[in-house]
Amino acid sequence: MIALENVSKRYGSTTVVDDVSLTFGGEGVTALIGPNGAGKTTLFSLVGRLLKPDAGRVTIGGLDITRTPSGELAKSLAVLRQDNHITARLTVQDLVEFGRFPHSKGRLTVEDREHIERAIGYLDLGTYRNRFLDELSGGQRQRAFIAMVLAQDTRYVLLDEPLNNLDLRHMTEIMRLIRRMADELGKRIVIVLHDINFAATWSDRIVAMRDGVVVADAPAREIMRPEVLGAVYDTPVDVREIDGRPVALYYS
Repeated sequence: MIALENVSKRYGSTTVVDDVSLTFGGEGVTALIGPNGAGKTTLFSLVGRLLKPDAGRVTIGGLDITRTPSGELAKSLAVLRQDNHITARLTVQDLVEFGRFPHSKGRLTVEDREHIERAIGYLDLGTYRNRFLDELSGGQRQRAFIAMVLAQDTRYVLLDEPLNNLDLRHMTEIMRLIRRMADELGKRIVIVLHDINFAATWSDRIVAMRDGVVVADAPAREIMRPEVLGAVYDTPVDVREIDGRPVALYYS
């Protein structure tokens, strides 16, 4: 279980995450939503040990992440940041192999190679394994990064805005893959999303933030109510059922 206990983060006099206590890891997919500046990515970075909290603590499986060695933590938690740009010219195979570094320390074993092959196969990247990342489409490249995370073989996975700069078809493809990873492989995935309708369609639970605090935390369908979304985004929101699913419509 991932647990945040009274976690805060400040930049000067500005508090961007304000005394947040949460647990993650019971559901397959948990989406973090909220307007720009709500604190979603900062909270993500605190859980992923990309930032250090100014107050409170974060634990994963009872381990305090500020005190746990990186190699040990990386066997429980995989993190894919939004700015996952790599300047080196790597193939898909090279990238996915990086996912095994916490286990292999650069010396791949038979077991490591099995994990790599499974990840490449699961993300349907066999045709592209020898292609360079800059030769791939945005959707193919994002699948390669998710394959790297999958090869790491962790229980918990953090994904920050994995749908950025993708078209509708590839956004749907990526979310379907994330859902499969949770359901078929038992992954516990926390994902930062801007699109509330994608969050509602593919996640089990939604945590909504605004001004650094959690303003709603419930199963996805319970969040998809006009009064809840209106309070989160400070704008009128209509919610309608389309093909049995709630869909949010925004009005200015």
